Amino acid sequence: MTEIQTLFKEHCVVPDVINIPPSELLTIKYPSGSVVTTGKELTPTQVKDQPVVQWAAKEEEYYTLAMVDPDAPSREDPKFREWHHWLVGNILGGHIGKGEILSEYIGSGPPKGTGLHRYVFLVYKQPEKCDFSKIPKLRNNSGEKRGKFSIAKFATEFKLGSPIAGNFYVAKYDDYVPKLYAKLKG
Repeated sequence: MTEIQTLFKEHCVVPDVINIPPSELLTIKYPSGSVVTTGKELTPTQVKDQPVVQWAAKEEEYYTLAMVDPDAPSREDPKFREWHHWLVGNILGGHIGKGEILSEYIGSGPPKGTGLHRYVFLVYKQPEKCDFSKIPKLRNNSGEKRGKFSIAKFATEFKLGSPIAGNFYVAKYDDYVPKLYAKLKG
């Protein structure tokens, strides 16, 4: 078992989000200079802008990237599990900017007093280019239709199999969160 697989199990990403952990580590760098180190804490301020995500992609293959919070609104009461922060499909060769944006990036916004939330990034290799035309396209100025998402069910629906790469960090409330909530109210 790789270190990433061990950490996904230790932090209960397996089984809370997925059943089989990825074997490859995603490299995730934020414009703030912050880098995701598996299971380590970052602040909502550090992760407010869309990161650069890299993995060992093959140029001719299509991929799907997801970022989810299984701890919404809290780890003790995850009634909105999973709240999806970012979803991009049909990424050819790892070039996220050329993929089909299904849900624009929204940074972490854990409510005050809810402790640490896990923010999980997963990449799936698609068997072919997918038809996502029935998936609602979500902008980053609203939180509507983002809760009660399941990346595992999404992966099953589009025959994506298990994730090939992943990473995650934890975050708790900081003074950026009210600014994010104001943005989400549109």
